[in-house]
Amino acid sequence: MDTVVNRLVRYAKVYSESDYYGQSGTPSAQREFDMARLVVEELHALGIDNAFVDDQCYVYGWLPATPGYEHLPAIGLIAHMDTSPDMTGKDVKPQILHYEGGDIVLNRELNIVMEAGQFPELANYVGQDLVCTDGTTLLGADDKAGIAIILQAVEELLAQQTPHGKICLGFTPDEEIGRGASNFDVAGFGADFAYTVDGGEITDYEYETFNAAMAEVIVHGFSIHPGSAKDKMKNALLMAMEFNALLPALETPGHTEGYEGFFHLQEMEGKVEQARMVYIIRDHSMERFQQRKAAFEKAVAEMNRRYGTGTVEAKVEDQYYNMYERLKDHPEILALAEAAMRAGGIDSPTHSPIRGGTDGSVLTFKGLLCPNLPTGGHNAHGRFEYVPVQSLEIGVKTIKALVGAELVEEIMIGKESTHHV
Repeated sequence: MDTVVNRLVRYAKVYSESDYYGQSGTPSAQREFDMARLVVEELHALGIDNAFVDDQCYVYGWLPATPGYEHLPAIGLIAHMDTSPDMTGKDVKPQILHYEGGDIVLNRELNIVMEAGQFPELANYVGQDLVCTDGTTLLGADDKAGIAIILQAVEELLAQQTPHGKICLGFTPDEEIGRGASNFDVAGFGADFAYTVDGGEITDYEYETFNAAMAEVIVHGFSIHPGSAKDKMKNALLMAMEFNALLPALETPGHTEGYEGFFHLQEMEGKVEQARMVYIIRDHSMERFQQRKAAFEKAVAEMNRRYGTGTVEAKVEDQYYNMYERLKDHPEILALAEAAMRAGGIDSPTHSPIRGGTDGSVLTFKGLLCPNLPTGGHNAHGRFEYVPVQSLEIGVKTIKALVGAELVEEIMIGKESTHHV
């Protein structure tokens, strides 16, 4: 039998980074198919002969219910196969280090050190083994730890002949660039509800996300020689800065936390003649989200009042919404998640609002209710990414309990849920 650690190490070495500026359509990079084909190969090796990858790099497969348990709901498990473009995922060299406290030397030759003072949560893992990078790439535990946990749980369920209902498996491309659920076949997937396995700290699960929009702002200027520019030049760069100053200065990611929303200037480029800015707009409250978009449009109108109609153009598009608005009416799905975490060894599961989104955000509003379960990973998207081995093992136990007939009968069938959100 394989181990969840061996799986993660194996998957981390596969270059499957998505690309913000890659090819049109899905996936954004053909290399993502390398991970997809490996997942299908390993599912086939487990006896899941129906597993396949489609032409858009989505992997699907399912386990039929154990005879006699067809009445149980079909539960979906979902993870994404791409890694973030924020740092290279090419030539990843995972290593397993036993942590005894203090700083961690990831790469002695290049003097790359993960400092305990910068990452105080390391103190929670003294005496444990950590899967780390060599400091030159990200690890890709986001979300290859999720894939490893799901496949290991499936292997152990089958080996132990644990009774279960139908289990639907889905693995997506391009999650890191916001397209992971765009072409997901919800109807074909066949689940009554699902869980993404794409969270962080192993004690914490998530069912609240931002409401999210992206905005592109184009500022039209007028360029003329600086020597004769008086009362003629309209500097698009300066006007772009002026536009940004109309937004609340302290409502940015660097000044907010928890349930606090923000405006985030993500990109800015241009010259005197024209400037372009890209923002993301976020808030957990739908009311405040609408107010933020209105404030953004008000800033556009004010700039056009100052400099003339058409000087500033903005296109604001919603991206996803807070999954809590749908999940709050289905507490039994959350109760099952918490019960599974307890069965996996977490005495007191916690939940935190996601300051971002997951595939589950979009899928929930496509009709597939989909909270997010943890993988145990830390410091995603960077060279200091790591995941404790013990957390991976707890993740496997959690998933086995989540889909096992005993717990599903108890929570979803056998008694009315008393869970409140």
